[in-house]
Amino acid sequence: MRKLLTFAATAALMAGVTTAHAADKLGLVVSTLNNPFFVSLKDGAQAEAKKLGYDLVVLDSQNDPAKELSNVEDVLGKNIKVLLINPTDSDAVKAAVRTANHADVPVVTLDRSANGGKVATHIASDNVAGGKMAGDEIIKLLGGKGKVAELQGVPGTSAARDRGKGFHDAVAADKNIDVVASQPADFDRTKGLNVMENILQAHPDVQAVFAQNDEMALGALKAIQGSGHKIYVVGFDGTDDGVAAVKAGTMAATIAQQANKIGALGVDAAAKIIKGQSVPKYTPVPLKMITK
Repeated sequence: MRKLLTFAATAALMAGVTTAHAADKLGLVVSTLNNPFFVSLKDGAQAEAKKLGYDLVVLDSQNDPAKELSNVEDVLGKNIKVLLINPTDSDAVKAAVRTANHADVPVVTLDRSANGGKVATHIASDNVAGGKMAGDEIIKLLGGKGKVAELQGVPGTSAARDRGKGFHDAVAADKNIDVVASQPADFDRTKGLNVMENILQAHPDVQAVFAQNDEMALGALKAIQGSGHKIYVVGFDGTDDGVAAVKAGTMAATIAQQANKIGALGVDAAAKIIKGQSVPKYTPVPLKMITK
């Protein structure tokens, strides 16, 4: 009986090892994990990969296009079936996408698109619509008249371009709204603080700010609180810190993305690609306005 049990245990162990090694690998290269939004995106992808039985290799590009390309080369060497990538820059990522193309590994872009190379599908929020939602909210908060500043994300990213377009489309329709400053703060909280301080020095009469993500919005809030001015701040992403600031009444609103869902849908798309199923060129993820 002992021998039979030992044999059964050994067989079960070997089966477990075989299953683990047989699991298809997916690669996820993230622009940065020093941002709560992208941490949530990664968490969503990891949870979905575990649920579907895939091994997910995650690498952090630290907002560096050169490191991003190196990460893609590294993860391609791990025999992945599909590359999921959240680009540091929509133009710079072209080299990474083409590297995957040459290796015959399908590419799925998340949150930010790629301006070159072959991509199987792109999964993101409708950033133009979100930017317009932010602009419309600011117009409402100001009663249709006032001076506004904009903190832009990383130049060259599709998210910064599209959110900015939607915002400017909205405020341009109202002749009494004056955008007095539009400056990049690279989606970074500390840079958001510094840029907002500079804007306040040049334009102390600013009445509202659109920050293209919550991290910059929270940095801007700190600068505004230090100045003593009453200024409405609208962010973007719906991160935990951003939502908490809205609920506390210090931030006027945030346009909430569903970062976890973007990551999960990326893995779902990868699973379909592996199975030979078709995927749409673009999968929009719904947005919602969060106010107090």
